[in-house]
Amino acid sequence: MQRYIRSTACISPQKTFRGDFFPEEPMNHVGTQMRCIEPDYSVLIDPKWMRRMSRIIKMGVATAMECLSNAAVKVPDAIITGTAYGCLEDTEIFLTKMVENREELLTPTAFIQSTHNTVGAQIALLLQCHRYNNTFVHRGFSFENALLDAMMLLNEQEATNVLVGGIDEITKISHTILSRFGIYKPNSQSSLALINPNAKGTLAGEGAAFFLITSEASEKNMATLDGLKTFYKPGSQAEIETVISNFLNDQEINIADIDLVITGNNGDTKNDKIYEVLKKSILVNRPIAQFKHLCGEYPTASSFALYLAANLIKNTQAPAWLFAVGKSENVKPKKILIYNHYQTIHHSLFLVSAC
Repeated sequence: MQRYIRSTACISPQKTFRGDFFPEEPMNHVGTQMRCIEPDYSVLIDPKWMRRMSRIIKMGVATAMECLSNAAVKVPDAIITGTAYGCLEDTEIFLTKMVENREELLTPTAFIQSTHNTVGAQIALLLQCHRYNNTFVHRGFSFENALLDAMMLLNEQEATNVLVGGIDEITKISHTILSRFGIYKPNSQSSLALINPNAKGTLAGEGAAFFLITSEASEKNMATLDGLKTFYKPGSQAEIETVISNFLNDQEINIADIDLVITGNNGDTKNDKIYEVLKKSILVNRPIAQFKHLCGEYPTASSFALYLAANLIKNTQAPAWLFAVGKSENVKPKKILIYNHYQTIHHSLFLVSAC
């Protein structure tokens, strides 16, 4: 069964929400974080609902509603979200109040809205959607497993239109904690410089990306979602190459059929070594674009990559700023392979093609 991407919507550190995602130059963030460029939520969400929503909930709800609007679908057959961290801001508020009030006189709102499935539940409440609703919290596989669940629902004909999203946020406390593990660069950095590996660490990112995945063929569809593969802690570079080859063989194509490869380079030399070796072996002579200099690093960043791939196919031209300096390609992709890994542990492959 064919699976199509009918519509997309995204709030990210770029002007992706109702904006021109292919400007002459992308937004450059200087610092240690890449925070989202958020829209005016007051024109998107009823103020009565919005006043109780934290930032990540507003991001998720607005993006989901925009995605459904773009697809001309009022209520989907299922709502599936993926998030690694959930609603961090509400979690921090609840824990802080618990300490300050010595575990007494605690308001329940922050606790209720701190759970990982709050975004999916809030979307369902606003849509009055009483259908399948699930949230995956699987670290670097959170979005991938949400998308896989949607694909299985379509294959089993349990649904026709599925709303799928990946979402994670940065907070001051979470950034401080993760920085202690050496994940992020300690000093201010230009985000666009991440396109070339230069030192240890990357920049923290965040975002919300939603997709309307459907089994119905239509001229309105943006792209076809041909395949998805995840693999955990590969033992060697050779194993990674074998998984990629087998994935393409399962799709009855070879690497020469791929017009564009999108990799998850994030500017960290250890992280990017895997991609650099592949560029000289199995991916040699393939045009290779990157995306984390646009959105930063976070566990569900692959959702931004899928958003990018669908829009590249729809717009037929890959801009030069997706490619490393000195390696600009004149590419009009019809078939795109996405390869991303999170912390060298969670690896995923997506295959997207023109309808």
